[in-house]
Amino acid sequence: MSEVSVIGLGPMGIALAGALLRSGARVTVWNRTSARAEPLVAEGAALSSSVAAAVQASSVVVVCVADYQATYGLLEATQVASALAGKVLVQLSTGTPQDARHGEAWAKERGVDYLDGAILAVPSQMGKPESSIIVSGSEAAFQKSKTLLERMAGTVSYLGEQVGSASALDLAFISFVFAGLIGFYHGARICEAEGLRVGDFGSMLADIAPAIGAMVKQDGDAIQDGTFQSAESSVEMCSRGAEIVLRQAREARIDAVIPAFASGLFRKGVLAGYGAESPGALIKVLRKGM
Repeated sequence: MSEVSVIGLGPMGIALAGALLRSGARVTVWNRTSARAEPLVAEGAALSSSVAAAVQASSVVVVCVADYQATYGLLEATQVASALAGKVLVQLSTGTPQDARHGEAWAKERGVDYLDGAILAVPSQMGKPESSIIVSGSEAAFQKSKTLLERMAGTVSYLGEQVGSASALDLAFISFVFAGLIGFYHGARICEAEGLRVGDFGSMLADIAPAIGAMVKQDGDAIQDGTFQSAESSVEMCSRGAEIVLRQAREARIDAVIPAFASGLFRKGVLAGYGAESPGALIKVLRKGM
């Protein structure tokens, strides 16, 4: 019997299975298109001809497909669901906390020990120190799969039995990354407008990443504690800065949608009376809704 079966061989599924194989794990794989498994089979993976056979092959089953609906499409067949009973199902497809709760309920109805997770890395990082997997749900399922999870990622964090926690933190992380990338792309347009190298801008951000992380941590602590006094920065200062970025976009005749959004949001904070407070006070505007 294999130690683990990996269902779904998109770029991330292939990366997960590859990391497991390189760590010496016995791995069974399944994918709708079996040709995608050929490199893994060459590394020692066993290829199953069906989802049911893949589930039967291992005590821990890892699913990494497009979404939760795709998961149900694969696992709800009677022979597959019955084969899952008594085993650990680790769901690593991206979804919402509500998806995770539905997944847990689905698993419990079928006698399956369920763990819901998220991958905070890109495929090429899997198995390396910089990769991270966060999971929540059944503690028993975590203990049974912990060693395998640690073979897939440099850091594995268990967030407790509230099954939606990993998905929520994943979406919070994605929100931060997407907003940061959008800001970076606007910054790239500023560089282009002034004849500067965008690659140098990217290198600069990589160099100051620890400082950015420290600022984010400081704001996180402020929001958690509800303390927004700061002598270093304020919502008013951020509002003025965003206005300058907006003015530059108009002067350079580049798309101003990003700085216009940021400027409008900080301006709401000022108008709401939070101008003298630290930038984290903007959370109070977001709590009221847009």
